[in-house]
Amino acid sequence: MYFQRLRDLREDRDLNQTQIAKLLFTSQTVYSRYERGERTIPVEHLLILADFYGVSTDYILGRTNNKKVMK
Repeated sequence: MYFQRLRDLREDRDLNQTQIAKLLFTSQTVYSRYERGERTIPVEHLLILADFYGVSTDYILGRTNNKKVMK
């Protein structure tokens, strides 16, 4: 599921949930629910995170293992 990818991407950059929540203008609690799969991530947040991490939305969603963004 995509929530594991969210956590892996965040941890690979040595960031905490609060830092990512600030990027998304949301609370740490809400972001934590995304990572645990308890809440569906809004498209707006998905796009922000894909741009921030430099990966495709399909990668975050687990539709591909290719991190590269198609241009």
